[in-house]
Amino acid sequence: MNIDVRFRGIEPTARLIDHVHARSRRAFARRTDRAWDARIHLEDVNGPRGGIDKRCVVHLRGPAVAVVAESRADDVEAALDGALASAERRLARVTGRQQAQRRPGRAG
Repeated sequence: MNIDVRFRGIEPTARLIDHVHARSRRAFARRTDRAWDARIHLEDVNGPRGGIDKRCVVHLRGPAVAVVAESRADDVEAALDGALASAERRLARVTGRQQAQRRPGRAG
């Protein structure tokens, strides 16, 4: 899995980058293989004013599947966790539908 992380208004520390990669790999370990690409955007929406202003958008692309999920929180890690959890649920739904379409129907 290729993971591309983009920051806007947030300091990209080595610890944060490592956390994003590790958490992303854990989130999609069961459902993806090397053919998947993830782009993760982390941003501080309104700068120093504070509040629920950290935004994370996850774009996940694989063979014939694309998933986008977003989350906002008061800190970067919470926004990341929310977006990844949402992306996991969406990916499970999409891949589940594809598997159901591939199964032959039951004759009755």
